[in-house]
Amino acid sequence: MLLKIAWRNIWRSPVRSWIIIAALTVGMFAGIFSATFINGWMMQRLHDGVETETGHIQIFRDGYRKHPEVDRYFNARLDSVVVENPKVQGVSSRLMVQGMAASSETARGVKVYGVDADAEKAVLNLHEKIIDGNWFESPYKRPIIMGEKLAKQLQLKLKSRIILRFQDVEGNITGGAFRVAGIFKTNNAAFDGSNVWVKKESLAQLLGISSDNCHSMVVRLVDADGAIKVAGELQKQLSDEEVVPWKELSPELGYMTELGNTYLYLFVIIILLALGFGIINTMLMVVLERVREIGMLMSVGMSRRRIFFMIMVETVMLSSAGGLSGIFLGMVAVWRLSITGIDLSVWSTGLTEMGFDPIVYPEWDAALVFNIAMLVVLTGILASLYPAWKALKLKPSEAVRVI
Repeated sequence: MLLKIAWRNIWRSPVRSWIIIAALTVGMFAGIFSATFINGWMMQRLHDGVETETGHIQIFRDGYRKHPEVDRYFNARLDSVVVENPKVQGVSSRLMVQGMAASSETARGVKVYGVDADAEKAVLNLHEKIIDGNWFESPYKRPIIMGEKLAKQLQLKLKSRIILRFQDVEGNITGGAFRVAGIFKTNNAAFDGSNVWVKKESLAQLLGISSDNCHSMVVRLVDADGAIKVAGELQKQLSDEEVVPWKELSPELGYMTELGNTYLYLFVIIILLALGFGIINTMLMVVLERVREIGMLMSVGMSRRRIFFMIMVETVMLSSAGGLSGIFLGMVAVWRLSITGIDLSVWSTGLTEMGFDPIVYPEWDAALVFNIAMLVVLTGILASLYPAWKALKLKPSEAVRVI
């Protein structure tokens, strides 16, 4: 009975009801769109950072991260222990050194990675980012892979000659000439401008160590979400090494994810608060307009409790209709944009400097939509409390005399 009365009361003033429903629809659409946009943006950056730059887990000799010296290496045959873990999908051992890359025109400081080409392809997707040349598939004795930004800074192109200089294990300055075999481009311009890849054997020879040694092992897991747990398992087996999951390797990525999730709900809550005050204002007007009617209902025996719930049901119906329609429209828009993407190329220079892809694909999950839907209903319930309480304070004898 209350539901029927509440439904009729809503449509006694259809214009007002449609306005509040429209406001809720637009607000929820904006909330869903913004939330999924930021979620997709952050997930893209997280994916690029882990899959292209850091890997799921890295293993170093204990103390190397604090003091990354050339002589702090360990035996790469240790990877046999790592691959025994059923959660490990691939392992690549690396040699790493800070050095100087020089062309005939200029020079830049770079980080040099000596890798096994096939093993590196099994742990990172950098080989998929090649835009010119190929991934070490060249006839050159000493091929080198570099980012597009660095190639432009050094004024190099495919097949160009480049000189690398760095210190060997004895502390002497050494180096050699390399030929550009491939140029890659990621969504992180800073990464593209400061890293180069060479064959592990070539770098080991220049450093004066065996290619059986390495400074780091990059580990790819079956499930990236289990990185912390697997790192703990491997750490128990490797007492002289330090096993580091991606959240510690690149804490800004983990922080970015947490900040993004916090911002999502904060933004939605702000929208709901604004809409909540609008609902309170509308329903308070409804109560004040119906003072005589409410007084008559009380006079003929309707309890205050039923009056209270009648006002609450009206409010929840309005907020649920507007909120859920906004969520539905938002999901339709997100579904479409998740295919086509949102092109922010006009700001591509600034975005890539921060590591963000200028083409953003909104991303949502069931938990996000469910939580927002529950927040809409909760907002409707909370917004109905004051108008309903105001109705309870009416005295039947005085309310029926209101003209």
